[in-house]
Amino acid sequence: MAIKIRTKNGDVTVENDVIASVVGGATIANPGVVGMASRSALKDGVNQILNRENYGRGVVVSQQEKGLTIDVYIVVQHGMKLADISASVQARVKYYLNAYLGLQVPEVNVIVQGIETED
Repeated sequence: MAIKIRTKNGDVTVENDVIASVVGGATIANPGVVGMASRSALKDGVNQILNRENYGRGVVVSQQEKGLTIDVYIVVQHGMKLADISASVQARVKYYLNAYLGLQVPEVNVIVQGIETED
């Protein structure tokens, strides 16, 4: 599903992979986030941390009446406060999507798929 944006110069279509790349970049820039996780953890492997090319597997973009809803699946560092990391990811994702794509996103859901411990 692509998002269509109407501008004064015409229409712009933004593919989900582009949105997922922006969301992934915003997410991994947060302290305490080890990486993106797959939304299908059981199928893809619970411990797998996604690389940049696979961010789409850790981001779900859906369009609702109120606007876009983004679900972000992450792996966090052991010992960090999950509430603080989640709030930081939400704020940064909203900011990046607005700054880079001009999208206002009313809802960003953060799903913690795993915690990486230090070995």
